[in-house]
Amino acid sequence: MARHKNAFNSGSGVWLWLGVALIIFLVDQLTKIAIVGAFQLGETLPVTTFFNLVRVHNPGAAFSFLADAGGWQRWFFTGLGVVAALVMVYLLRMHAGQTLFCLALSLLLGGAVGNVVDRVLYSHVIDFLDFYYGTWHFPAFNVADSAISLGAGLLILDELLRVRKAR
Repeated sequence: MARHKNAFNSGSGVWLWLGVALIIFLVDQLTKIAIVGAFQLGETLPVTTFFNLVRVHNPGAAFSFLADAGGWQRWFFTGLGVVAALVMVYLLRMHAGQTLFCLALSLLLGGAVGNVVDRVLYSHVIDFLDFYYGTWHFPAFNVADSAISLGAGLLILDELLRVRKAR
């Protein structure tokens, strides 16, 4: 029986997707370093009539969920991020030839690792993108959050396309 050649053996495939994740991670961390260096906590710089740069620390999850939970959420979300990252690396290895699926996982992976690093180093995630309309503000977010959201959307699209193709 012929041995199945996987992406690790071929020297490509999974490494491309891990490279995409690494780029997302690096852009996320570099933008956070720039914000921490340029802004004091809570400082805001208006950019347009609907967008500010702002330095915010979020000890919770997306949209500040569980931000006031007392500290346990730091390690819970860190552990969840590590487990999710390991599962995503496994899935990338097993499905390296599925372009849309792997792009989605790469975005999710790079974003998840970026936010996990923040939680480990600072006990919070650094957010700085603030979109608003009038007095209503969308919760501040960062490059990692953007990659996670885009990755989740691409996973949904991938599944919809897969279901449509199966019909």
